[in-house]
Amino acid sequence: MANLAVKPTLVMGARGNVGRYVLDELIARGVPVRASARRPEPGQFPGSVDVYAADLTDPASLAPAFDGVEQVFLYANHEGVKDVVQAAQSAGVRRIVLMSSGSVIHPTSTGNPITEEHRAVERAFASAPGLTVIPIRPLVLATNTLGWAYPIKASGAVPLYQPDALTAPIHERDVAAVAVAALTGTDATSGMLTGPARMSQRDQVATIGAAIGREIAVVALTRDDAVARFSRFMPAPEAGAVARFLDDAAAGHSPVTGTVEQILDRPALSFDVWATDHAADFA
Repeated sequence: MANLAVKPTLVMGARGNVGRYVLDELIARGVPVRASARRPEPGQFPGSVDVYAADLTDPASLAPAFDGVEQVFLYANHEGVKDVVQAAQSAGVRRIVLMSSGSVIHPTSTGNPITEEHRAVERAFASAPGLTVIPIRPLVLATNTLGWAYPIKASGAVPLYQPDALTAPIHERDVAAVAVAALTGTDATSGMLTGPARMSQRDQVATIGAAIGREIAVVALTRDDAVARFSRFMPAPEAGAVARFLDDAAAGHSPVTGTVEQILDRPALSFDVWATDHAADFA
């Protein structure tokens, strides 16, 4: 009799902002799953889920996690990507659903260092024989604004560069839902993903304020001050890249798309829903 066992799907970074929703939705659908995290701890995952310690920058950790799975959800990481591709091929993985970036297909982002890192990862997987790669491409993640939580709590004010720049931030639940669609058979998920409407950073702050019942001040930063501030949390080239994204948005080049609704057959979640969901992070 043929072996009818279904190979599990591996969700890497399964405690991350997107990965946790991918894992939960696959479990809810009855899809056999395996989870990995860099440093998993007891109680982080349902008892029925096999959990592995795996790090995309540590090739030795990948073989056990990949063994026996046919498809994997993972985040784009340019560090060691060739080793990740090799480990996936060696383990017989057939399908990679890759959390990438909408900037890869956003014309005015070409040449941005962060964009080009994502592009390099996509190319590395796409050129690997035997692997099918399905990129998931959100342009602006609403979770980026979690970086505002500390100053809001500490001073009730947020220092922002280009506070009136318009973007269409996407809820991580929508990103995860698109990833799940790809993991359950939908290939047409590689369009640029955005939220349903463009909002200025200033209005995003006001929306968070409404969710927590507080007025939050906005303090405008110069470009030099912004790059210096970003450099506290990321390498200097990436800090400059973030400033460049904001300059591009201020020039009107950060679009809104209907890709989420086309894939999920429902409207994308609005930023006020996101702010309500994350009110405790800012309160």
